[in-house]
Amino acid sequence: MMTFSAAKTVLSNEMSIPTRVPHPYLAVIALAAALGLLLCSATLPAATTPPAERKPAPGFALRSSNRATIELSRYKGRVVLLDFWATWCHGCKTEVPWYIEFQKKYMPRGLSVIGVSMDSDGWRSVRPFLKRHRLNYPVVIGNDDLTKLYAVQALPVTLLIDRNGRIAEAHAGVVEKSAFAGDVEAPLREPTPRIVR
Repeated sequence: MMTFSAAKTVLSNEMSIPTRVPHPYLAVIALAAALGLLLCSATLPAATTPPAERKPAPGFALRSSNRATIELSRYKGRVVLLDFWATWCHGCKTEVPWYIEFQKKYMPRGLSVIGVSMDSDGWRSVRPFLKRHRLNYPVVIGNDDLTKLYAVQALPVTLLIDRNGRIAEAHAGVVEKSAFAGDVEAPLREPTPRIVR
């Protein structure tokens, strides 16, 4: 096993890079900042799951901006685009207009978009954002329990939940709009289940 100082010597000899680090904590902080920026704005490939292998989406019931209760279980029979976002996240703000467009275009075919804001100050930041951007889909305020259930570790995170309430796709980072539109259409083409109430 190579020690850090040995690896640094090998790298500096092979790559002609300086071996003196101004302060070890600065390197860690810079790396963490770069990683955070990458996760908030990078496009990462989606993890599409075949229908037979999909897991049920965890249920939730949260209040929307107009005080209606949004329960995921009530969306069975529809494809749900569940978007974890925040007003401070640049990548999230890039996606919001696309999801407004998707809601308008695909709603007649069975798509419902739900936004889950992860702003720590809740409605204080979210209400002005909603007023400025006129979202055409419901937004709720997420919590730690919900992020654990959906394994959200960075933003944005977008999930597609099929008509049977199972996770068809999970996407970390900014989606690529045209490719993701195709991903949205795939579960919309799947058969609608018979719902017994």
